Amino acid sequence: MRVRKLKLAIVCYANSLPLSWGFMQNRPKDRFELEFSPPALCADKIAAGSVDIGLIPAIAYQRIPDLRIIPNLSVASKGSVRSVLLVSKVPWSRIRSVALDRSSRTSVILLRILLRMRNQLDPTFYSHEPELASMLRRHDAALLIGDAALTADTASLYRYDLAEAWLEETGKPFVFAFWACRAESGLEDSSPFEESYRYGKAHLDDIVRRQSCQLRIPTEQIRSYLTRYIDYSLDEENLDGLLHFYRLAREMNLIAETKPLQFVR
Repeated sequence: MRVRKLKLAIVCYANSLPLSWGFMQNRPKDRFELEFSPPALCADKIAAGSVDIGLIPAIAYQRIPDLRIIPNLSVASKGSVRSVLLVSKVPWSRIRSVALDRSSRTSVILLRILLRMRNQLDPTFYSHEPELASMLRRHDAALLIGDAALTADTASLYRYDLAEAWLEETGKPFVFAFWACRAESGLEDSSPFEESYRYGKAHLDDIVRRQSCQLRIPTEQIRSYLTRYIDYSLDEENLDGLLHFYRLAREMNLIAETKPLQFVR
């Protein structure tokens, strides 16, 4: 009997490649069919049922029914992250309009929480392509995530690292994304995801070279970003930060409910 391949949505931002590298380069071809998408589209695909598993924005877990989290792995930060930035023409307290990178879901909610916590601000938000100059042409500030944030020229502008701001406000790390699957997919074994990450760590030099060339960033900056600023665990500390994020989002009516975390066993 032929087993159906599971459809796996992968994000190709630099920060997620260590998690996905094993699937991309050395994957068990008989088990997974790969699709490549930005984070928000990964969430849309898993919500629509067009893929079984995806690296989804953390907030999407609370919006999509019947998901299970792949344990132990995430894209998180225990300090500054460098790739989730609020870039502004004016100081934080004077922001009245923000252009949002349309690839983002979790970082939008994080920004709204931080603006309310710090200055009781609720500016107007506009979805936008992630191109800094055009974002700031009509708006006070821009939210950039992923590779667009890493490569943006922020000279002479105010630059706020949202993971760092979250840590300052809450004392907790921040989880941006994790693997999740539809419950109906029947996935019961999370070991391929651990294996993919182990493969990515073992071949980090390949990832660094590729991203350095693609993004035109020096190799040591890419290596430092992936090893010092991104945390790939979903440990107790990160889970605590994730649950706190969900609680605040619910208290501020940014999500309708908070579902308990359910994992693939």
